[in-house]
Amino acid sequence: MSAAFDERAEPVQSAEHPSRTVRGRAAAGEPRPRFDTLTVPKASDVLAGEVRERILSGEFTEGTALPPERQLVEQTGLSRATVREALRILEVERLLEIRPGRGGGAFVHRPGRESLANTVRLVIRGQRIRLEDLHETREAIEPACAALAARRRTDADLAELDDAHTDLVAADEDIQRFLRANIRWHNAVARAGENELLIGFMSALSQSIHAATNIEQFMDADIRKLTARAHARITEAIRDRDSEAAMRRMTRHVCGFARAAAEVDQRDGVDLTDPEN
Repeated sequence: MSAAFDERAEPVQSAEHPSRTVRGRAAAGEPRPRFDTLTVPKASDVLAGEVRERILSGEFTEGTALPPERQLVEQTGLSRATVREALRILEVERLLEIRPGRGGGAFVHRPGRESLANTVRLVIRGQRIRLEDLHETREAIEPACAALAARRRTDADLAELDDAHTDLVAADEDIQRFLRANIRWHNAVARAGENELLIGFMSALSQSIHAATNIEQFMDADIRKLTARAHARITEAIRDRDSEAAMRRMTRHVCGFARAAAEVDQRDGVDLTDPEN
């Protein structure tokens, strides 16, 4: 051990003042050096991180087959168990698709809107997000979706909106059919806006709000009638490429829906705003 760190070290002469002697730092009242506990990442996490980065950077494209497990072991110098654990991590993250059998292996799966939607749904369920928070989020982003849809929609988008609306109206007393058509219409608005992040968020929000309001006493005849009318007016604005009207009507629609959902346990009637303008 160096004399500089040993309290028991023999005195030594000072180079600058030969008549003086110095001892170890501890003898002078100074604390010994300390080191924080080092956290060494698991080898499987390191390998998964490298593969993840190469997928997300675009180096590994969709459908690219990774080397067979045996080759990965040889190339990385890691154990078979470590390589398998790394592949499982990436499979759970939906960055790899593991196909069994002959011709199988690990294939790159780049994340898309469904990956985002699944992640948002997991956060909503795992954190037990309040219905009020879901509605606030929807009120913040869905009017923007409607405005984008009015600017970017195609004839195919209009056909999907019209078809979903027709299905919603035809549902009549079939609540489940009505709810499915309702989700379909709202997701069609988001897709028409051609913003992948908004599409993913709306997919997750629509499913979660559906699950929270899937009750007959909420989806009564008045709400279904006003919902159909609101959808028709918003679709009209999207068809006319009137982004301001689309945003305004969607804002009134989703805010009215949120109020009705909040009042469902104590209301006698329905208070949904009809978007006349």
